[in-house]
Amino acid sequence: MKLSMKNWILAAAASPLLFSDLNTVHLASADIGAITLKTPSPPSIAVANDNHIAGSPPFVNGKVFVHGVVQEVPRDEAELDHGVGRVKLSDVYGCCAKVSSTGSATAPKIEDEECPEKTTTSSSSSSDSSSSLIISPVVIGTMPQFTQSQSLQTLQSAVEAWNGGSGTWPQMSLSERISSIQSLIANLQQKRNEIINVLMWEIGKNYKDAEAEFDRTIQFIQKTISYIQSSDEFAPSTWDETHAPTKLYASRAAIGIILCLGPYNYPLNETYATLIPALLMGNIVLLKVPTVGGLVHLLTMEAFAKSLPKGTVQLISGSGRTTMPPLMESGKIDGLAFIGGSRAADRLIKAHPEPHRLKLFLQLEAKNMGIYLPDLFENGLEGGNGSDWDKIMEETVAGTLSYNGQRCTALKLLFVPKSHSEKFATTLAKRVERMSIGLPWELHDEHNTEGSSKAIYSQITPLPNLSRVSYMKELIADAIKKGASIVNRQGGDVIGGPKSTLMVPAVLHPVTPDMKIYEEEQFGPIIPVAPYDSLEDDVVPYARDGKYGQQVSIFTSKSTCNGMKSNALTIAKLIDPFSTIFGKININSQCGRSPDAAPFSGRRSSALGVMSVRDALIEFSVPTVISYKDDVRIENGKGESNCGIAELITEMERNSTFLTRVN
Repeated sequence: MKLSMKNWILAAAASPLLFSDLNTVHLASADIGAITLKTPSPPSIAVANDNHIAGSPPFVNGKVFVHGVVQEVPRDEAELDHGVGRVKLSDVYGCCAKVSSTGSATAPKIEDEECPEKTTTSSSSSSDSSSSLIISPVVIGTMPQFTQSQSLQTLQSAVEAWNGGSGTWPQMSLSERISSIQSLIANLQQKRNEIINVLMWEIGKNYKDAEAEFDRTIQFIQKTISYIQSSDEFAPSTWDETHAPTKLYASRAAIGIILCLGPYNYPLNETYATLIPALLMGNIVLLKVPTVGGLVHLLTMEAFAKSLPKGTVQLISGSGRTTMPPLMESGKIDGLAFIGGSRAADRLIKAHPEPHRLKLFLQLEAKNMGIYLPDLFENGLEGGNGSDWDKIMEETVAGTLSYNGQRCTALKLLFVPKSHSEKFATTLAKRVERMSIGLPWELHDEHNTEGSSKAIYSQITPLPNLSRVSYMKELIADAIKKGASIVNRQGGDVIGGPKSTLMVPAVLHPVTPDMKIYEEEQFGPIIPVAPYDSLEDDVVPYARDGKYGQQVSIFTSKSTCNGMKSNALTIAKLIDPFSTIFGKININSQCGRSPDAAPFSGRRSSALGVMSVRDALIEFSVPTVISYKDDVRIENGKGESNCGIAELITEMERNSTFLTRVN
C-alpha cells in the first residue's frame, strides 16, 4: 500500500495492530518519490534459525547482584536476602518496540552522567502528529532502583572483597585470574542470543551491529588475555639483570576498588573494555548499570557469579545522581572508569574527599572533523576521481551515520571547500536517501548499480528515547533559523507518530560558526556540512581552539600520481599541528576505535587515559618492583655464610602468587 510521508493513513483492519498482522508499508509522495519503511517483522523471521532474534519483544526480570549472590526482585518489593532489603523496580521501555493504533508509553530520560551533555529545551514532534500508525515504546523489562543506603551496602561488600589488597581476588595469581575470566567468557557466550536481542530492543541497534558488539567484546577479552600471556610486562619470566649488581622483578598489581560507569550506546563493549582489564589486574569492581542500555548487564549476572569469587564484581542500578555521589564521598573508591559526559565526570571527581589519589580513566565527548581537501574536486564530483570518490563517500556515510551517529568516534562536522560544498552536500544527501530506515531486526533489499540486490538490516533505526529526538530537532531548528537548509528529502522527520523515535537523518548546509551544531556534539543522525575558504584560516583554528581532541579524518585523492607531492605536503602541514590536538589522525577513512591493539586516546575534554588491549591493563594497575643485590650472603646468626640470596629468591618464588609466572 502507498502512504504519504506527510499524511499517514491507517490501512489495516479495524482490530488493533499486532506484530503478526503487519507487513511492509510503502511510503510515497509526489515531491519525494517512493520510500519503503518496513514495519516489525513477525516472529517467524529469524536470523540463522535463531528463535531469540525475532520481532517479538523480550522481557528481562529485574535482578540484583550483591555479595556474590544473584537475586530476582519481586514486584511486591519483598525483603531480599544478604542485607539488600527492599528494592523498588522501574519499567524499562524498548526504544522502538511496539507498533499499534494507539500509544501511551514513554521512555526514561538518559541521565547526563551516562551520555554526553545535552541541554534540551524543545519538545519532540513527529512528521505528522495526527498519524494513525504509531511506533511506540513497550515494556521489555524491569530495573532495580537502588537507594543511597543500598549503594553504600554494596560498596561495603566491595571493601570486604578488597580487604586492603589482601582479598581473595587480588591475591590470586595472574594465571588463576585469567582462568576465571576464561570461564566468564564461556558463561557469557551462553547468553549471546539474549544479549543481542536486548541490544536491539532497548537501544535500537540493528541485528548486525548488536551481534558485532557482543562478538567484538569477547574478542577484546581474548586478545587481552593473549597479550598478557605473551608479554613479560605483566608477569616477567626472568629477573632483569641489566643493572648489576641489582636484580629487578617488575610486574603490575591492582589499584583497589574501581567504580565503572559505561555508556548507553555500547553498554557491553565499551564497559567491558575497562571492566575486564581492571579485573585481570586484580581490582574489585563496582559496575554502575546505565539507565538506558542496562538490561544486558542483568543478563550477565549469573555468568559473573559462576566465574568469580564472591564480591569481585557487584552491580548497582538506579539513578546515578542518587547512587553515585555517596560512593565517591566515602573516599573508598580508588579508581574511576567513566565513559560519558565531562560535566558529570567532573561532579563525581569533585565529590571524592581525596581526588589526588583517585586513578582516572575517562572517555568523554568529541566533535570529530572530516576535512575534504580541494584536490578531491578537481575533476568534479563522482567523476574523474572514480573509485577514490566512491570509497571516500562510503567512509563519510558510515562515519557520520553508523548506529545513527551515536558514537563518540562519529564524524560530527564536515569541512568542505566553499566552492564545492553545495554540490558535496547534495551528493551526500542522495546517498543518505538510499539508506534503509526501519526497526533493528528488519531486513531490506539493497540494490547496487549492477541491478543485483542483497538483504541488509535497517541502517537507520530508532533513537533510544524522545529526549534524543528533541535535542536533534533543537539543533536542526537553530541551524535553519541561522541560514542552513536540510538538503535531503524528509531530513529530520520522525516516522511513526508522537511517541516514535525513528528519525530520518538530516544533511545540513551551509553550517556556520554561529550555529549550535557547529560546536555542540549532536550524537545523533545529523550531518553538518561547513564550507571553508582556507585550511589555515578556517579549519586549523577550529581544531586548535576547540574544546575537544579525540580524532580527525582527512580525505584526499590518491588515484594518480599527479599532484601527489603537493597533496602530501598539504596533509603533512595538517598532521604536525594536529599531532598535539588529537589522539588519532585518519587518512581517507572514518574515525574509529579499532583495531583494539592500537591506542585509543584523546586530549582536552575528550579523554583522560588510553584504551587498547595493552593500555587498559596499564591504566588499571600499578608497577610493583622486587629488587635484590646478588652479592649479598645470608648469615645464619653465628657469623657463618651458609646460604646465598639466589636460594632465598628461589624459595620466595615457590610461595608467592605475585612472583608466579603466567601459564
